[in-house]
Amino acid sequence: MPLLAIPMRIYEASIAYNVVQQGPVEPLNTPEKIVDYLRDAFERQPMVETLWLICLNRKNRPIGRTLITSGTLTGSLVHPREVFKVAVLSSAAAIVVAHNHPGGDPAPSSADLQVTRRLHEAATAMDIELIDHVIVGLPEDDPAGRGFYSFRSAGLL
Repeated sequence: MPLLAIPMRIYEASIAYNVVQQGPVEPLNTPEKIVDYLRDAFERQPMVETLWLICLNRKNRPIGRTLITSGTLTGSLVHPREVFKVAVLSSAAAIVVAHNHPGGDPAPSSADLQVTRRLHEAATAMDIELIDHVIVGLPEDDPAGRGFYSFRSAGLL
């Protein structure tokens, strides 16, 4: 009995670029600058957790930002594979990841700590520096009053 050929689809992948800013661009070298750079992005879906990737050049200037995942009110799944696929296609020398906590308190959860550790390990293997992972909340819900949490500033990166 002859084997039947199973139809398959083969896809062509591409990357698209949309200008989101023109003019001089400062290096994203502080959590405050990172939060400011992504403020409008988090306002698009304020009631769900979203994780954004910022790809940087060798001087830590942004070359692009990408929404990696949208979750629910209390969580978002992310895997290093999705983050570094974009970073490699963007020819990033370094990256920043940032996500929001819709509830307002930017304190990291145990899942946030685990994801950051996995991203750091993958970044080291890929030779792409993970500059920071920033969690954005609200100043009034942050015991420190800043409205964000930086893994770099906390000494965890």
